[in-house]
Amino acid sequence: MRLRVSPLMSWAALSRPPSAPASAGALGGRPARGASRRGKFKSGRAARGGPGHDKKWMRAAALITVPLLFGATPAAAADSNLFNGKTVTYIVAVGPGGGYDTYGRLVARFMQKHLPGSRFIVRNVPGAGHIVGANTLYASKPDGLTIGTFNTGLIYDQLIQREGVLFDLKKFSWIGKAATDTRALLIANNSGFKNFEDLRNSKQPVKFAASGVGAADYVETRIIADALHINAQIIPNFTGNAGEMSMLRQEVAAKVSTVDSMEDFVKSGHGFWALSLTGNPSALLGVPRAMSYAKDDRMRRLLTLVETLSEIGRLTAGPPGMPRNLLDAERRAYDAAVSDPEFLSEAKRLQLPISPATGEAVGAKISNALAQPPETVTFLKSAALAK
Repeated sequence: MRLRVSPLMSWAALSRPPSAPASAGALGGRPARGASRRGKFKSGRAARGGPGHDKKWMRAAALITVPLLFGATPAAAADSNLFNGKTVTYIVAVGPGGGYDTYGRLVARFMQKHLPGSRFIVRNVPGAGHIVGANTLYASKPDGLTIGTFNTGLIYDQLIQREGVLFDLKKFSWIGKAATDTRALLIANNSGFKNFEDLRNSKQPVKFAASGVGAADYVETRIIADALHINAQIIPNFTGNAGEMSMLRQEVAAKVSTVDSMEDFVKSGHGFWALSLTGNPSALLGVPRAMSYAKDDRMRRLLTLVETLSEIGRLTAGPPGMPRNLLDAERRAYDAAVSDPEFLSEAKRLQLPISPATGEAVGAKISNALAQPPETVTFLKSAALAK
């Protein structure tokens, strides 16, 4: 069977409300770099995964949407034709061009390949740090024809009952996850701190950059400062690569970040990873793990929450109440997509780390992350709102 993919539609109206048409693009072609590997160092994306401000992601996302004809391979014999002749909308909860958009388009294109006769269209629904896109997906008809992706930082938003949250993450129909967003504490080389112990023992407040009050990196900085007794002063409202530039000017000394977003800054010799916030001991070998400093159950709960968000990046989900046969078919297609040799080759070409997990595994981790005692929720509320 051959699938005909419609031409790329215009990207526009990045902040329309859910009721208005959001930007959409038909899926297609083979991603290719077509440009230099990276810039001097990658601009830092907002911790909640905003538009990205990253030319690498914009180039990659644009190239993914070049039209292409390709054959479809069934994920499994049973129910393999459930989506034959159907159009599936894949919601990405940010505007075009960032890392979430790039992952989303690649995943959607290969899910189309493994759902015979289907046609996938990406719809960008940005707003309120992924909340608008997640609300839109949650309210969609559970017929398997609307799925999508958003940031795991929404776990914090649900726990603190942030205004505008209309979803319950436990009720989404989880399809799978593509990557691990390893988080870590980065220290600038010009800060005077040689390691985490130096920073931790500082008598003077250590200035941390963060993307905004209440954003995931802001909350996580508050978590490690509280759990590990760091004398931290968080400076918010750094967007794009402003945090990196501020470190170069010695205005701030550190920041909590995903490893991927600051990889080039570190490789350029401007900073180093001082503390790993992931539960995976094989990630950031040689870097001390935050959990090794936890002295009581409260500290361990807080750090485990950060570890969980680090382990379930680049999610794909459907709305609540999807019929089991449709959910199973999309889960099989997703699992086949993220293990497809061509998918892995193109992800490598685009420098997109892949560390997949099943929908069942994602759902279990989400439920565990949301099962927090009142003490933890109270702390998170203060961490998200403190100035």
